[in-house]
Amino acid sequence: MRRPKGIKTKKSIAKRFRITATGKVMHARPGRRHLLSTKNSKRRRRLGEVAQLSVREAHKVLQNLPWSH
Repeated sequence: MRRPKGIKTKKSIAKRFRITATGKVMHARPGRRHLLSTKNSKRRRRLGEVAQLSVREAHKVLQNLPWSH
């Protein structure tokens, strides 16, 4: 499908999300920046993993990343 002229990628979204080869939208989990001493190690490990975005929210992200899919 041909893209409309002048369409741009929303760069703030492109920095926060990654699209896999199968089309899933992955993101980093929030809560890993500071105040880590109060969180136990199991929780800190889990927060370090990437997570998959829900289908409903992934649709919003993909609308702002026109060249990714």
